[in-house]
Amino acid sequence: MKNKIKYGMWVLLSLFIVASCSPQESDKYSLGVLDTVTQDMVSFSTVPTTKSANEIVFTNTSNINAPVAVKWDLGNGVKATSQNITTQYPEKGDYTVTLTLYAADGSSASKSQVVHIENDDFSLINTPAYTNLTGGAEKLEGKTWVFDQYHDGHFGVGPADADSPSWWQCPADGKDGSSLYTQKFTFYQQGTKMKWENNGYVYTNAAGVAGLGNPAGVIENPGGVGDFDVPYVPDAAGYTFKLNEDAMTLELSGGAFFGFYTGTSTFKIYSLTETELYVKCVSTVEPGNSWWFRLIPEELNVAEPPIVKTPKAIPLAETFESEPFSVNFQSETMGSLTKAGYANPAPVPINQSSKVFLYQKSNDFYSNIFWVAADYKFDLTTQNKIRLKVFLPSYNDYTTDNNVAGSWIANAKLLKKVAVKLQDSSLGGNAWTTQTEVVKENLTTDKWLDLVFDFSSVADRQDYDKIVIQFGGEGHSGSGIFFFDDFSFSE
Repeated sequence: MKNKIKYGMWVLLSLFIVASCSPQESDKYSLGVLDTVTQDMVSFSTVPTTKSANEIVFTNTSNINAPVAVKWDLGNGVKATSQNITTQYPEKGDYTVTLTLYAADGSSASKSQVVHIENDDFSLINTPAYTNLTGGAEKLEGKTWVFDQYHDGHFGVGPADADSPSWWQCPADGKDGSSLYTQKFTFYQQGTKMKWENNGYVYTNAAGVAGLGNPAGVIENPGGVGDFDVPYVPDAAGYTFKLNEDAMTLELSGGAFFGFYTGTSTFKIYSLTETELYVKCVSTVEPGNSWWFRLIPEELNVAEPPIVKTPKAIPLAETFESEPFSVNFQSETMGSLTKAGYANPAPVPINQSSKVFLYQKSNDFYSNIFWVAADYKFDLTTQNKIRLKVFLPSYNDYTTDNNVAGSWIANAKLLKKVAVKLQDSSLGGNAWTTQTEVVKENLTTDKWLDLVFDFSSVADRQDYDKIVIQFGGEGHSGSGIFFFDDFSFSE
């Protein structure tokens, strides 16, 4: 890796030399007359600003007459690549500052110097961002943040390089029963300290359990919540934090994290207001994944009064041709390829539309998509039929026996099957216990099929407000790709 960095630096600096040198200088470098950076050439100056003795200007004063790349490590979490940089040290102490130069011939050299800060100057961090996070210097009891439990999207996952949790977002109260909602983080401006409290556990997935060393006492949560609670007691002595307002990052000391283990303590801030802290971290235990956390002040984490839902007959229909969609299905442990508005893989009769819903069953035992009526129950007296056009590719593996959730699962294969279920969302993870399910199985592959799921047999039920669609069966780890289109719920 070091050789690759040096080679890349050589290419960039070579281009810089060719573009900026006079003909004589260009000839000089083409002949190889180029200084090699040595430690004795590296130097930098440190000058306090007039604003505060704790605000320092660092300037590269190195004695070298060739183009070099500059890298600073200012000992307070700030790194930079400019010739001079200004930074602040609100807290007294000794900070090791390192300047590294990289020359075009591949050489590099560093010089370090300890900067002594005599006194605290927390006025430097009396900024809106610090005040929003901590409550301000005068709030000695600090400001406590918790997960925004009662609103959708407080926890989610997406690609590492994405700016949103596009793969999955947790619905309101979706992790109730796990340790996620027991995590509390109190930030103090004085001393830039943080206190972390929980019930003796943190929440994480299988990759996180492995990253934590597979400790004893791991608790597997039931299907509605999923994943694991892992014994983990925060350091009673507390932690510190670094808020970089230029890069908008938040770094926690001592390996601390926001209650869901991903292997990192550095978070990119997307929103930091008086009432919201919304951050992303790139997982080190799941390469390619990023996790998103939305926290709010503890006193604001109050469940809204329950919505009284009365039965209504409101027809639903969605063709997935263009956004915004009128029916937005949410995912439960679905594969990352799942997407509404995907190009039709077989635009032939009986479905020649251009866009469909790509459904990727993951290797999770209970993979599905669902839709919940926000403010009403389904009136099934007349509106009791759900229609789908479905396409089951033959390239899926329907023959292999997969892992199963338990001995009660009779089938271990991915099935040529579609199930539609009506559930009562108020039961949370136990919604399946009172569900009604209509199944179409042994379906033909590589052909669009028009299916009707008839719930007229439960027309007297008034507790359903959730529609679940599930391809391939459940309780096994078989994965596969399926497509559906022209969803409707009507008479």
